This record gives sequence, C-alpha cells and structure tokens, in this order.
Amino acid sequence: MFYDDDADLGLLEGKTVAIIGFGSQGHAHALNLRDSGVDVVVGLRPSSESVATAREAGLDVSEPGEAASRGDVVMMLVPDELHRAVWEGGVRDGVAQGNLLLFGHGFSIHYGEVEPAADVDVALVAPKGPGHLVRRQFTEGSGVPGLVAVQQDPSGRTLELALAYARGIGCTRGGVFETTFKDETETDLFGEQAVLCGGISELVQAGFETLVEAGYDPKMAYFECLHELKLIVDLMYEKGLAGMRYSISNTAEYGDYTRGKRVISEQTRAEMRKILSEIQSGEFAREWIAENRAGQEHFLHLREQQADTQIEREGQELRSMMDWINPSF
Repeated sequence: MFYDDDADLGLLEGKTVAIIGFGSQGHAHALNLRDSGVDVVVGLRPSSESVATAREAGLDVSEPGEAASRGDVVMMLVPDELHRAVWEGGVRDGVAQGNLLLFGHGFSIHYGEVEPAADVDVALVAPKGPGHLVRRQFTEGSGVPGLVAVQQDPSGRTLELALAYARGIGCTRGGVFETTFKDETETDLFGEQAVLCGGISELVQAGFETLVEAGYDPKMAYFECLHELKLIVDLMYEKGLAGMRYSISNTAEYGDYTRGKRVISEQTRAEMRKILSEIQSGEFAREWIAENRAGQEHFLHLREQQADTQIEREGQELRSMMDWINPSF
C-alpha cells in the first residue's frame, strides 16, 4: 500500500495534466488536482454540455486532441465505450513520446481498444469509489482508496508519476494498492456484474416482488428490501461481515446463517464462475463493444424497461417524502 509519504506531488510541478472527459470521475479528478496546485486542462468536444460546467468551475477547456497535446500527463476518463473513438479522434496524436497516459479503468487497454505507442508511459490510477465521493472526501480532508498499475514504463518513472497523480486526487490519503491492468479490469467487471450492481439489484428486485406477490404492502416491501439495505451495507463497510452481524439481532443473525445459502446457492456460485470466465475470455468485452457499435439499442431498451418497474415507482414516491435525501439526479 502507498500513502501520502510514498508519493511526491512535486513531480507534477511544471507539468500540465489533461483530463479527457468531465463526467463522474473526470470532474472529481480535475477539481482535486486543481486544488492540489496542479495545472489542469479538460478535454471536451465543443458540443458537450459539460463545457459550460467545467468553465464555470474555473477550469481551462480545450477540444480533446488539443488538450492531449498540451498535457504532459493525459488521463482518459470518458466512458469505456467511447475510448476508442476519442483516442483515434485526436487524443492519440496529442500524446507525445515521454508523456504519461493514464486510465481510470483498465478495460480499453486490457481488451485492446486503445493501443498506445511503445515510447509512452502507460499506467492506471483507479479510485475505488464514484466520482462524487472522490470529490467530497477530498474536500473534507480524507480520500477514497485507489489502485495503481503500470502497463508500460519506458521512462522508468511511471509508478512515481502515477503515485503523484494519485496523491493529487486524494487517493494516497486512503491508501493505494498496486495491481495490474488485467486484475483491475477483471475484478472490477466481476464485482459490478455479480455483486455490486447486477447481483444486488436483482436480489432487491426479487425480494420486493416476492413480498408484493404474497399480498404485502409495496411500501413495506420497499423499506424491507431496498431502503434498509444502506443501513446494513454501512455496517459492513465500517465493521465487516462479523461486525454487521454483531450489530443486528440474534434472530436476524440466525436467519442469515441458515437461510442465506438457500438464496445464494451452489447454482448461483456456478453462475458467478461462468460470469467470471466470460470476463476473463473477453466474451463480455466483445459483447459490450458490439452493442455500442450497433447503437446501444438493446442496452437503452433494458434501461427504459428497468426504470419503469413497480419498485422504482414506489421508491420515487417514498423518497420524495424523505427530505434528508438529496438526490443528485
């Protein structure tokens, strides 16, 4: 693990960092680096709605290719599915010999969507949290932990520079773990699909529907299967699984031990192994790349379909009465 004392922010002195993209991660990285005293330029298409937002925040904005040409360090933070188009559309020509090319996720390097020249340093700096949290914790004086990996090191200083960047965005405050592009990409995709997004979303939906189909009030079902999830996850986050179990009732703990494996059965675990193998073989990456090249029709249909479920409608009504919740979208 690397912490503040292991990273020299001074290595970025006199250098310009180009942040390509200004979404969840992009805005956090750009603002945190700016507040750390680093010279930052944001790369955005002139038609992007984020141009005005970035300029209102006091940031310098240029077209992506021009921003890359101005940057000694170039961080790609556009969505994975846009990396190839943005790279080939100008960023590639702007990354010069000796520059450091950074990624916030290893997808496009690991699966060959972006192929940098051999004379360019290539590394990964990946905060393990969403961008708004990266920004908020930085302003509060703490930081989201992160991962760092080196793919190409012609300069011999790639890791040092990547750690300087990680310090600039606050990650070394929380601790940075060294890994590889391969391991970051495959574990990240698996976690999203099998547990953090796909697994939990489907589990919450199934629990809600089971109670509603049995005749229980949908509002009660929402509270039991979705709302209270945050309270349990917060306990896990703070104390681990054992600490969470210590904080709940004995009844809940016994139900956890005796019923949990009936829900997450050997069949579920077998499917998890299959999902992991699809990630490792590149099958998922090929499917997602093909989906994007075909215009995202299936993806957008799934998004629309899931946004109109009963649990979403009930949740929207209940959350509107919870004035302590301040949604960001």
